[in-house]
Amino acid sequence: MRQITLLLLVLVSSISAQEAPYVNPLAADPPYYRVRYEGSSQMGQLVFPSSFTVWIPPEVKTLRGLVVHQHGCGEGSCKSGLTGAFDLHWQALAKKHDCALIAPTYEQPEKANCQLWCDPRNGSDAAFQKSLTDLGAKSNHPELATVPWALWGHSGGGHWAGGMTLLHPDRVAAAWLRSGVPPVTAAEGKPTPYSISDAACLVPVMCNIGTKEGVTDKVGRFAGVWPGVEVFFNALRAKGGLVGVSVDPLSSHDCGNQRYLAMPWFDACLTARLPAKSGDLLRPMPSKAGWIAPLNTGEANIVAPVPAATFTGAVDKSVWLPNESVATAWLQYAKDSAVTDPTPPPAPTNLKVAGNVLTWSADADLESGLASFIIERDGKFLANVPEQGKNPFGRPIFQNLSYSDTPTQPLVEMRFTDTKVEAGKTHQYRVIAVNTVGLTSK
Repeated sequence: MRQITLLLLVLVSSISAQEAPYVNPLAADPPYYRVRYEGSSQMGQLVFPSSFTVWIPPEVKTLRGLVVHQHGCGEGSCKSGLTGAFDLHWQALAKKHDCALIAPTYEQPEKANCQLWCDPRNGSDAAFQKSLTDLGAKSNHPELATVPWALWGHSGGGHWAGGMTLLHPDRVAAAWLRSGVPPVTAAEGKPTPYSISDAACLVPVMCNIGTKEGVTDKVGRFAGVWPGVEVFFNALRAKGGLVGVSVDPLSSHDCGNQRYLAMPWFDACLTARLPAKSGDLLRPMPSKAGWIAPLNTGEANIVAPVPAATFTGAVDKSVWLPNESVATAWLQYAKDSAVTDPTPPPAPTNLKVAGNVLTWSADADLESGLASFIIERDGKFLANVPEQGKNPFGRPIFQNLSYSDTPTQPLVEMRFTDTKVEAGKTHQYRVIAVNTVGLTSK
């Protein structure tokens, strides 16, 4: 024990000496709040410094839940967590359900052991829950410390979110695990496996991977992802767990277009499970609402889901989905990742003009997010903002996206300068929102 403690102290002192704290240039002014903790040298506590930024919908008086967006392993992914709470699309999901949106940042140096945070038993669970109490006090929302969680995690963040689900099933409304899961079987050199309780089997879980993570590419860098996910899925489904698998047919370890399936999936699960009154227990998923399809990770011959009551295949080798609309989206996602959306985005608000500078506000479309804005002057097209959308991993999006599904820095602003305005003339401007399937707001 003394040797382990000394090694831990050496690791912590090395991190402190070589790595400056992560600096977040984004101000945490209301409705944003932030806390930061130093790493600990105590056994069982988190060795890395960590920060937690939460966004709370200004109009919500009492929170009903918390959406958690958890980054993956490595310094690049960890730093991507700095912008997670500022994502307009994830804010739209949280806002609909009277939830806060939190993005933890575990300040892992590049070559340090990711397991020291992505296994929540190594102190990140305790740090996360401490942050909820402290942020609740800062924001005058003390209920933040006790509300249910909707967990999203990428890679090591999937390991963390899955681990938190197995540790705290009564607290988790739903969990989306992108490209990472916790261990549930013993293996040499691997962390201690988690046990799967009856309560954990009642939590909706989606295992989401890219096809190049061991499905169609079985020799690449990430080929081991699917075999590990398959073990987790089989263990949970064999015990009756409400778990599904969705395969992005285009991507690898990046997040691709997964958010366009994750949003309706979370929406369905939160609608069904969050209690009407803050503080009450989570509700169980309706037993007759589920849809099921045979597990098939290939790109061809994907069988359409059917109502659970009519499914006649092997249940332990089947994918569980929360309702018919999500089942339809899941089938389309499996074919081309292009989930459709027939509804237009919300219209922008709060348009202001100061000189030749326009600023405005806008909520993201829950289903399809925000791609851009159209600026009109005197009833005629003037410009697109941005002129050309960006996103190297999927649909072009207004805020752009990092590898880990968070906005890139610096955050883009809802702002436009009309350089062609003529002095002495009065103009009328209009701003129109465009979602990622090309539909425009009123």
